[in-house]
Amino acid sequence: MKLFASATAVIAGAIMSTAAWADDLVIGVSWSNFQEERWKTDEAAIKGALDAAGAKYISADAQSSSAKQLSDIESLIAQGADALIILAQDASSVGPAVQAAADEEIPVIAYDRLIEDSRAFYLTFDNVEVGRMQARAVLEAMPKGNYVMIKGSPTDPNADFLRGGQQEIIQAAIDSGDIKIVGEAYTDGWVPANAQRNMEQILTAADNKVDAVIASNDGTAGGVVAALTAQGMEGIPVSGQDGDHAALNRVAMGTQTVSVWKDARALGNAAGEIAVALASGNAVDGSAEWTSPAGTTLNSMFLAPVPVTADNLNTVLDAGWIEKDVLCAGSSNAACN
Repeated sequence: MKLFASATAVIAGAIMSTAAWADDLVIGVSWSNFQEERWKTDEAAIKGALDAAGAKYISADAQSSSAKQLSDIESLIAQGADALIILAQDASSVGPAVQAAADEEIPVIAYDRLIEDSRAFYLTFDNVEVGRMQARAVLEAMPKGNYVMIKGSPTDPNADFLRGGQQEIIQAAIDSGDIKIVGEAYTDGWVPANAQRNMEQILTAADNKVDAVIASNDGTAGGVVAALTAQGMEGIPVSGQDGDHAALNRVAMGTQTVSVWKDARALGNAAGEIAVALASGNAVDGSAEWTSPAGTTLNSMFLAPVPVTADNLNTVLDAGWIEKDVLCAGSSNAACN
């Protein structure tokens, strides 16, 4: 079962019932890295939710190291964390940290990336649907031609969730011969430079005969657009996700087709509220059981993403996600007039 929700009030009841005890709570957050623009937004939202509940925020940055993340989590536990929010660097390596938390009866929230452990609470957006949204937008813009699939990190389950959703949308066109996939690559660590290098290699192998790129997030999309621009190919359809400001400007400029916006403010706020509820021993209103493809059943909450294209840029402006001068720099899009 999947549950879609707005994070504005979905667990407000749980927070209200625990607020009286939250003053003594410490919530630890283990970040995989801070190189992606969006994590700072998530952090601010988590802090805001914890401040509102009177709980203390502590954190550590694993700097893209799975080993460091394990030691970081040990440190957060030693500092007295009553609940842990973990953005896993490598979902297959974080298990010992979850066990260490379980040994201390500390609840764990798998934040935006699946941790295959039934003791974790899984909070994310519907990443399969994100993949579908990416592919729909690119397919509408380029219904026939040679496609490239630039995937996320091989250590992040989201990469395959996204890829599965993308395939659902383009499969019929592949079967009919309208689309041919001429290149596909994972992007180690979601690093834009790695995506750019992969795209450059694919362009060389395909003799630049590429008509569209389904890239799995805005960072990888940025790397793809840089590779295309170097070959004078900017403007072919490219997807992304996260609503990064640079990506939304590319959408306004016409060099990126879609950024599937996952409002990190809503996700971070939900994480903070859920952490307080779980640390207080309470159930989370609005949660539901969900079973992963590997067969692990977790309590979960899925928030709903929104595809942003050149036709609905006002969505992010009206939500206060981005300033108009940042969105519209160099663009003549109608939303910028």
